[in-house]
Amino acid sequence: MKTGMRLVHMALIPLVLSTVPGCSNLSNFHDRFQDPYEHVNRKIYWFNDTLDRHVLEPVARGYVYITPQPVRTGVSNFFGNLVYLNVIVNDVFQGKWSQGASDSGRFITNSTIGIGGLFDVATHLGMQAHEEDFGQTLAGWGVETDNYLVLPLFGSSSTRDIYGLGVGLLTDPLTYVPIVISIPLGVLQTIDKRAQLLAAGQVLGVGALDPYTFVRQAYHQHRMYVIYDGNPPRPKFDLNSGDEPDSGTAPGGATHPTAPPTAH
Repeated sequence: MKTGMRLVHMALIPLVLSTVPGCSNLSNFHDRFQDPYEHVNRKIYWFNDTLDRHVLEPVARGYVYITPQPVRTGVSNFFGNLVYLNVIVNDVFQGKWSQGASDSGRFITNSTIGIGGLFDVATHLGMQAHEEDFGQTLAGWGVETDNYLVLPLFGSSSTRDIYGLGVGLLTDPLTYVPIVISIPLGVLQTIDKRAQLLAAGQVLGVGALDPYTFVRQAYHQHRMYVIYDGNPPRPKFDLNSGDEPDSGTAPGGATHPTAPPTAH
């Protein structure tokens, strides 16, 4: 049951990814994922989307309606801090020592002064939040992504990123607390995540002719963005299509990295 709640929570991943910077404009982004299982992936996507529209979204709207904004902010802060151990662990795995020290300070500050993470004191003190997971760690170690996957309840993944799900469970404190505590908290965490994405769901509904393709491309673009710490290489264009080839440099002459950064 406890693991099941984690799966329901992860079903929100595709919608989360459609809200990150740059994901709303994908017309020039070439999808580098291989999608040999598209026929099955689309069916699973439809299942996840149906579950969201008929269960998660209505519950989230009710939660927003009855819960004051300051309370919702505190809940979001609490769960964000709770899972931040996963960021710190992957900072270490990637050799990002200075970032790991900053993230450790952020976690300790919010856990203590922030009263268990209810208040995001660290951000006000200049400790920036980061996004790291084991999929990014594997990329830094040279493991390439191959096929796009849509997992029941989990949502978008790949043959590399799927390993990060297990590591995420191992670093999630809810994995180790009694089931009578983990299930209610898992339900609240899922509702909180979905409530944060209500506006994004409206954008996805009206802005994508094919939501499946949009989410797939958004997922990949976001993964490239976080793996390269906000500075991904430019996509390679097809010369036969009339697009310009990738020169390997960004506008202004800055050279993009050829491999994910592994240390800060």
